[in-house]
Amino acid sequence: MKSSKYISINGEKVAPGKRATIDLPVAKLYTHANLSMPVHVINGKKSGPQLFISGAIHGDEINGVEIIRRLLKLPIMKRIRGGLIAIPIVNVHGFINRSRYLPDRRDLNRSFPGSDHGSLAGRIAQLFIKEIASQCNYGIDLHTAAVDRCNLPHIRANMNDEETAKLAKAFGTPVILAGNFVEGSLRKAMLDLNIPTLLYEAGEALRFDEITIRAGVKGILNVMAELGMFPPSTKKRKRGIIPAQANSNYWVRAPESGILRAFVPLGGSVKKNEVLGVISNPFGEQDIEIISYYDGIILGKTNLPLVHEGEALFHIARFERFEKATAKVDKFQETFQPDTSSILPEEENIIV
Repeated sequence: MKSSKYISINGEKVAPGKRATIDLPVAKLYTHANLSMPVHVINGKKSGPQLFISGAIHGDEINGVEIIRRLLKLPIMKRIRGGLIAIPIVNVHGFINRSRYLPDRRDLNRSFPGSDHGSLAGRIAQLFIKEIASQCNYGIDLHTAAVDRCNLPHIRANMNDEETAKLAKAFGTPVILAGNFVEGSLRKAMLDLNIPTLLYEAGEALRFDEITIRAGVKGILNVMAELGMFPPSTKKRKRGIIPAQANSNYWVRAPESGILRAFVPLGGSVKKNEVLGVISNPFGEQDIEIISYYDGIILGKTNLPLVHEGEALFHIARFERFEKATAKVDKFQETFQPDTSSILPEEENIIV
């Protein structure tokens, strides 16, 4: 556990009991204009763990930016123990261009741990590891689905590690996917550094989703409470949703190109051999049924009705206890459904 001493980013020190926004320089634009990664540091008065929260590693995945904004506004952030390093926009180039990638078309989340002599992606990855991740005990990386797809909120984590598994369950999404480490990803780099890290997947690129955002804020607060980053409370903590861990997951792909009519919603439960949708041509001469291979829950799906052969259509998670997993998804969606009577998010009503 890191003690609550100075937290230093790019040579700027944040003393215990202080908070600051630091601009971490990245490569200049070709116009000679400076570009920086915004980093917000909260250093608690009392000792405790140091946690980083990163958003927009893929520049078009903007739900994490809003999650971090809301989190930093909460009054309880003034009383944390240990340190919180929040980076709402890691891939600044991609965020400006509304793009998943960097200007060289490289994927930043396939470039860790990076190198200061490598590509632009590799240099930014190495900068992130050196200045931020390496001085933390834990991490939470916020993502969405790719453009024109959406994901049901879920956590991806190394469930073979006891500490990581504890935090994954505390976060409170209805589903946890174990394993599936991708070489070059931030989560794989954190595994190599022995820093327990969660990946929160939820929503769609370039779209705000209120359920996704509210669940993300609450989930981070749950993890911080589990880590002891908040002062003891006389109030009994409300127990959140206990996630269901998926045994496996698979994508159902388009057998032919055409126009898709999907019959099942995101988060919906499906049975083996159930028709998920049909693909037709513009003349309606033939309907090709898309069939589920097993019982499961729709974890992700395409939002586009126009599909090519081989395109991923439905991401389905399988569970040992299918009915219990379905109940958890229903409870989750009911819990985080926004109050439509108010035009503002109920940030002040979030209970730790």
